Amino acid sequence: MLPFSDEDLLPPVTSIINTKISPMLAKDGGAIKLITVKNSKVYIQLQGSCVGCAASGSTLKYIVEKELKEAIHPDLNIVNVPIGMEDKLEEL
Repeated sequence: MLPFSDEDLLPPVTSIINTKISPMLAKDGGAIKLITVKNSKVYIQLQGSCVGCAASGSTLKYIVEKELKEAIHPDLNIVNVPIGMEDKLEEL
C-alpha cells in the first residue's frame, strides 16, 4: 500500500500527465486522459493514435509508468482503461 491517499496522488499525477506525458504522446498523434485515482491505482486511457497501436503497451510501460513511478513512487500501479470501460473500473 502506498503512503499517500488517492486525494494526495491526484495533483502530482495530473501535473506529470499534463506537463510531461501528454506532450510526448502528442508528437505521434496520441493522447492520454486521466480517468481517476482509486485505491492507489492510476486509471488512464490512451487515446488518439494510441488506440489500436501495436506500440501502446510499450508506451504505457516505458513512458506513462516510467514517468509516474520515477516522479511519485516506484510501487504506483497504472491501469490503461479500454474505451467503453470507464464506468467498469472494478472489472479491470
